[in-house]
Amino acid sequence: MRSDGPLAHAVAEFASLDRVLLASDYDGCVAPIVSRPEDAAPNPRSVRALAEAARLPGVEVALVSGRARADLASLSGLGDPVILVGSHGAEFDTGFADPVTADKQALLDRVVADFQALSVRFPGTSVETKPASATLHVRNASSSDADAALALAAEGPGSWDGVHVTYGKAVIELAVIETSKGHALDRLRERAGAQAVLYLGDDITDEKAFAHLTLPGDISIKVGDGATAARYRVPGTDDVADVLDAVVARRQNR
Repeated sequence: MRSDGPLAHAVAEFASLDRVLLASDYDGCVAPIVSRPEDAAPNPRSVRALAEAARLPGVEVALVSGRARADLASLSGLGDPVILVGSHGAEFDTGFADPVTADKQALLDRVVADFQALSVRFPGTSVETKPASATLHVRNASSSDADAALALAAEGPGSWDGVHVTYGKAVIELAVIETSKGHALDRLRERAGAQAVLYLGDDITDEKAFAHLTLPGDISIKVGDGATAARYRVPGTDDVADVLDAVVARRQNR
């Protein structure tokens, strides 16, 4: 991030406000994308900056991830006062806003079984089970197998009543409750009384978050390539750490 560029100026203005919300996705932002999701170790600079920011007056800090909240806590090593929101914005420390009923659990069990059958058919694919969803990962499959597995997942369980489909980078996720990182940011903004929100995201699901950052002072940052509604863009996870460090430094000197 250039010290004299538009993003640096926006960060300086953001850090000067009385109450702000600093939030980020985890994978692809705080941690690099890796072949095995369970190996996604965070950038130490980003972890340190998030923890430092959360201790500063008037700053609320959150990680908003597609991962299950427990997995997010384990991988990031972060917790209170950093707020952890899992399942694409649906899973807070108080649980799910939309409860997973017995009928929804039964539906999720069917989705998981279908995904596991697909994974057996297509080498290199894997299934991740979460409290309210299941994800089919195809990053390590051949291009033809990946495309076929994603298509069958969408045409099969993705078409069932009560199933909500979310696409990401080399994944399809099917949830039995509705999820939105945008609604999660709205909830966090209201809870913190934040005048502005800064959010970093790299994936398709983060576009829902960017779409909610419409107030003066809000900062939306796309990490990496691809079409986006975000106002700013940075290349990778080291640049995310630069942004977070800049927020902390500006806030400390406020």
